[in-house]
Amino acid sequence: MTVKSDIEKAIASAQAAQGSYATFASSTDDKSAKQMFQQMERDMKRHVDLLNGRLTYVDANNNLNQQAGKMQKQ
Repeated sequence: MTVKSDIEKAIASAQAAQGSYATFASSTDDKSAKQMFQQMERDMKRHVDLLNGRLTYVDANNNLNQQAGKMQKQ
């Protein structure tokens, strides 16, 4: 497994959690629970953004990923 695939899996998991928190927030009438889930959704968005930034960096700067991409194109 590569760092890139680990980051991609982490992004998918974080996006799934973000969606779950959004659903939980919209489906509750409990004000404090709604606020908690909304905060958790914002936190997961921050995680997704950080992971996407790292993925962009890895894509641009990792020689192994660049070599693997070249080999796949051949």
